[in-house]
Amino acid sequence: MRLAVFTKNLTNPAYAAARLGAERAAAALGGVEVLHFVPQTPDDPVQQSALIAEALALQPRPDAFVLSPVHATKVDPAIRRVAEAGIPMIGFVNPIDAAPSVSYVSSDDHALALGIARHLFQHLQGAGRVLIVTGPEASYTSNERLRGFRDAVAAFPGIAVAGVIAGDYDRSMARERTSQWLQGHGGPDACLVANDIMAVGVLDALDAAGRHATVVGVNAIPQAIDAIAAGRMLATADFNAMQMAYLAAECAVRHLRGEAVPERIELPVQIVDARNCQQWNLPYEARPVITLDQLNDRRQAP
Repeated sequence: MRLAVFTKNLTNPAYAAARLGAERAAAALGGVEVLHFVPQTPDDPVQQSALIAEALALQPRPDAFVLSPVHATKVDPAIRRVAEAGIPMIGFVNPIDAAPSVSYVSSDDHALALGIARHLFQHLQGAGRVLIVTGPEASYTSNERLRGFRDAVAAFPGIAVAGVIAGDYDRSMARERTSQWLQGHGGPDACLVANDIMAVGVLDALDAAGRHATVVGVNAIPQAIDAIAAGRMLATADFNAMQMAYLAAECAVRHLRGEAVPERIELPVQIVDARNCQQWNLPYEARPVITLDQLNDRRQAP
C-alpha cells in the first residue's frame, strides 16, 4: 500500500513533524509505504500542482493521497484530477474543497488563536499595545488565526492593535519585517504571532533592537517550548501537525482496508506555558500520538 503525502514546505518545523507523523502511522500499521511530495518554494501552488501530476504519473499509482493544500483555490484543478483518477483523498491542516475527501483532520485555527490571544491579554491584565504577526495572506490557517486574534481583541477594550505585519510563516521573514516595524513604531507591549517559527523570528528582532515584549505563538514546536522554558516566550497553542498527519494516514489505510473512518476529526485546543511545557519538552520522535481507536475510546468515555 502506497500513500502520497503532500505537505506545504520544508521550512516550517510543523510540516517536518507532519511528515514524521505519516511515517509513524505507516510503521505502526505495517505494509505501508509513504511517498513525500513537498514544494521546494514554500507554499507554492504551481509546484504543488506539478507534484500532484508527478504522483499521478507514477506506476503503480499511489493508493491514496494525504494532502494539505497550499492554497484555498489555486491547487483545485490538480485536486480534481486526483478525484477523476478515482484515488481517495484525506485532507489535513487545510480542507480539500475542490473534490470529495474521505476524511479531514485538523485543529480549529480560530479557536486556537482565540485561546492563545485571551491567554496573552489576561497576562497583560487587559491593557497594552499588541503587534500581530500573520502568515501568508492566502493561507487558510493564517486567515482563521487572524480572525481569532481580532475577535479576542474585540473582547478586551484595553488592548490596542499597534500594527499587523505578515511574517509568511518564515523565521527570517518575521525577523526582517518585525525589525523594520520596530524602527518606525517603537516597541509594543506584546506580540501575538500566528505560528511559532515566526515567533522565534520576532524574538530575534526584539533582541537585536534591545527591546522586550511578551511573545506568544501557535504550534508548540520544540524551539518554542525551549523559549517558554527559558522565559523568553509566554506561551503557545498546540497545533499538533504530527498528530494530524498520523491520523490522516491512519484514516487512509483503514479506508483502503474497507473500514469506516470519521469524516472529520478536530483536535482540542491546548495552551502550553511555563506550568506545563515540560510535557511537550520532547523531540517529535518521542512525543506520544493517539490512534483512531484511542480517540474513539476517549470520546466514548463517560
